[in-house]
Amino acid sequence: MRRDFVAKTLAETTQAIENALFARRFAGARGFLQILDPRVKLVTFLALLIVTAFVQRIEVLAGFYILTLVLGLSARLPMGFFIKRVWVFIPIFTGVIALPALFNVFTPGRSLFVVYRFAEPHQFGPFFIPAVIAVTYQGLYSAGLLVMRVATSVSLAVLLVLTTEWVSLLKAMSVLKVPEVVILILAMTYRYIFLFLRVVQDMFLARKSRLITHSNFHERRRWTAARIGVLVGKSYKLSNDVHLAMLSRGWTGRPRLMEKFRLSSWDWIWTGMVCMLITFWLWLR
Repeated sequence: MRRDFVAKTLAETTQAIENALFARRFAGARGFLQILDPRVKLVTFLALLIVTAFVQRIEVLAGFYILTLVLGLSARLPMGFFIKRVWVFIPIFTGVIALPALFNVFTPGRSLFVVYRFAEPHQFGPFFIPAVIAVTYQGLYSAGLLVMRVATSVSLAVLLVLTTEWVSLLKAMSVLKVPEVVILILAMTYRYIFLFLRVVQDMFLARKSRLITHSNFHERRRWTAARIGVLVGKSYKLSNDVHLAMLSRGWTGRPRLMEKFRLSSWDWIWTGMVCMLITFWLWLR
């Protein structure tokens, strides 16, 4: 039978929590990326992201993407999980942007195949529609370049997040001179997202346990709007309580972490590899 919105919301919130907990397991694995110093990993991955943003050849981007797959294997990530995590959103968001670039209306060039023919060309103000709508080689190359750049960038970001503890990643941000207040906000936001997911799950579970018959659309809408207000009130009260609790325990406005970072030989090897890769890209240019 078709599930109502309560059962669907319960399932989705539970799935979100399970996915987050499942992803945290990878940071504790004994893979190549996990043994690197978080500071080195953050800086080198940021450098690779900057290089990826400036690459203008699709074959170079393909090589970078293959490198991310190799790094995923070395980090002992399930490749199906890693690839699906990257590519599930690319066709939805990037495809919408890249699709118009395929046609000669936006990217003139050598036609590969004709999509539609008009009796005559049309002019709509500043926009000119040719009589023949076709997919061009230049448009296909531009769309492929955009998709590969996004896929490589997202793969690098996913690798960094999956193979690094969130607390260690936040501490490593201090190397880039990120303001401490930003690091604190990110740390508390990440922590309390799961708390509020659990609160939402409890509210929907309480309603489902007291629901005898299916409610109509207007009742569900009123109940959902009321629960949104309750959740906003809970979040406001919790923020005040947490702030008072921090002040009572000697909070001075500066976050402190007990973990100490140490560079190893693998960090120098990885840094040298990244420098050689960037040098090779500059030579190709």
